[in-house]
Amino acid sequence: MEEKILDILKMENRAFSVQEIFDKLGLQSAGELTELMKLLNALENELKVYHTKTDKYMLFNNSNLQLGNMLANKKGFGFVDIEGDKDVYVSAQNMNNAIHGDKVVVEIISRKGFDLEGRVIRIAERTFKQMVGEYYLEDGKGHIKLDDPKVKIGIEIDPSLSLGAVDGHKVLVKIEKKLKDNNYKGRIIKILGHKNDPGVDILSIVNKYGINDEFSEEVIAETEALPFEVQAEEMEGRKDLRQEMIFTIDGPDTKDIDDAISCKKLENGHYELGVHIADVSYYVKSGSKLDDEAMDRGTSVYLADRVIPMLPHTLSNGICSLNPNVDRLAMSCNMEIDEKGNVVDYDIFESVIRSQKQMTYPAVNLILEKNQVTEGYEPFVEKLYIMEEIAKLLRKNKEKRGYIDFDIDEAKIIVDENGEAIDVKVRERGTGEKLIEDFMIAANETVASHIYFMELPFIYRVHGKPNEEKIETFLSFIKTLGYQIHQNIKEITPITMQQILEELKEKKEFHILSSLLLRSMQKAIYDKVNIGHFGLASKCYTHFTSPIRRYPDTTVHRLLRTYLFKNQLDKDTIEYWDNRLVYIAQHSSIKERSSIECEREVNDMKKAEYMMKHIGEEYTGMISSVMSFGFFVELPNLVEGLVRVDDLRDDHYIFEETKYALIGVRTKKGYRLGDTVRIRVKNANKDAKTVDFEVVNEKKKKEKEIEILELD
Repeated sequence: MEEKILDILKMENRAFSVQEIFDKLGLQSAGELTELMKLLNALENELKVYHTKTDKYMLFNNSNLQLGNMLANKKGFGFVDIEGDKDVYVSAQNMNNAIHGDKVVVEIISRKGFDLEGRVIRIAERTFKQMVGEYYLEDGKGHIKLDDPKVKIGIEIDPSLSLGAVDGHKVLVKIEKKLKDNNYKGRIIKILGHKNDPGVDILSIVNKYGINDEFSEEVIAETEALPFEVQAEEMEGRKDLRQEMIFTIDGPDTKDIDDAISCKKLENGHYELGVHIADVSYYVKSGSKLDDEAMDRGTSVYLADRVIPMLPHTLSNGICSLNPNVDRLAMSCNMEIDEKGNVVDYDIFESVIRSQKQMTYPAVNLILEKNQVTEGYEPFVEKLYIMEEIAKLLRKNKEKRGYIDFDIDEAKIIVDENGEAIDVKVRERGTGEKLIEDFMIAANETVASHIYFMELPFIYRVHGKPNEEKIETFLSFIKTLGYQIHQNIKEITPITMQQILEELKEKKEFHILSSLLLRSMQKAIYDKVNIGHFGLASKCYTHFTSPIRRYPDTTVHRLLRTYLFKNQLDKDTIEYWDNRLVYIAQHSSIKERSSIECEREVNDMKKAEYMMKHIGEEYTGMISSVMSFGFFVELPNLVEGLVRVDDLRDDHYIFEETKYALIGVRTKKGYRLGDTVRIRVKNANKDAKTVDFEVVNEKKKKEKEIEILELD
């Protein structure tokens, strides 16, 4: 009966009374009506249907309700993070007792341009179970001061459940039961270290996101049982590429090397590009403790001063890493590329390779951008120039079909030996970085297309088409800045988005606008169903090239071995993967999201730590967003700080929503997105992960300079 009810609600896409549903189901007796009511209540509890105020039922997804995670602010308000959609602002009076981390049902009550406002109508799941905080004793009892100020609960620890923690220890605490009001009983399950110990700050954030930084003894034991070098029998049946000129290009600090490359010019004028990927799934066997742990982690997490690997370092930096001058097992994708950048032929096979050089991006960029050859790179220069030719063809081909390059800058945190931030820079992205990106995309598309046309279960990297309304909102917004975009968005294609970016390219605030446009699009996820990748303008895409650090890539390798090399295409195998991939895709998407949020929070903390040393200093930055309570200014090194409206003392400023600006009532002076402003660092708080700026009053500054000159 459940499926029939949902079909009825789905077909007509409106709200039905109980009587209407009763009649459409062809029910007659009072007993059947009772059963129907019970089922509707159950569907309501499962958030499959919504019970309206007019006592009717409709599909939950068709209502004005959304399900998401609460991101609460310490000032009382919050934002509900809706998967694939914009966050919904919730005022303090509409929080309905929701706290940070809760899964909530939010009702949309207002839509203003980019902004959505809502109210929490139900807490679907109270998700806090394990949290990080500082242990302290008071009145003979242990207590936890939580790191996250948005979670306003008290946690009491019995001394027998403290693991011997002392004042100042950062700990991971598990909630055991509720005591009364907003107080809970907990127990410490892990001591992270003293709050002042080097690295404990990052470790606290890592544990907050449930990211495991240690491997179990069982996993370590399985890892140690693996060989340290490739055995002769393991090479049997593989194509031997050890005499080929194959090499790797990575960052200077990279130790887990997933991919190696090779190339040659063919007699027909085409090119052969080889992408050789570490054969992780050969060593990480399905069903092993090592594989279970890798799947649970989903991804490696790259932080300011450390990497929390998906696989133990002895494996990810050892037998699985394509280190130079040693034999390594790989999966290779050799592609023939024509003069238009099309892959016209390819071969996917198991191989054994021997990388001849571990190159770095800076050294490669010197060759390709400045024709300066670092010592030891001389034998490879010709190949690098051929690779540059191939990359240009591939990129031109991608751009022609609509590939969207948002060109978003990323911050790189420089830390000292104690993990303390000593500099913040913009991460470089030169010719070498783009070349490797182009090659990996080509290999990923080739592998995905091959399995797609075999019509077998597979895991794809998908990116949905953006919502037309969101793009219209973005275009309306940039009109307030005085910019007119000449694009028809009735049918949004990657080329449409590409052309919008092209029209904005020369604007002074381009990097901010491109970031805003990116945020108006859906997030890329993993899925068993192929809908293509909008951002790459790719009809078929997967992740094949990083199995050391991403579990979906390991899964893709496993599927290639099953389908292509072992030829296991029986009904049971296909059915197994058809069911298994649903969970792998969903779980991997969730873990990826957690790792991104963890990385972002660590970066925010380290940026604040760095700016604590620069309080009182002045900089020039660009306004990156404007709110009713102030505006954010982004510095050239991507550190962002808040100028509070209360600190604008020269006038009374009003937030004009339609212009996304703060306008002075008396002077009519405005602060708008994209404006360049001179600021002074007012405050920075590492624990709160915040930076506060204040505007430098140019008039007073000049008067002060004149006074100094007169004194001289």
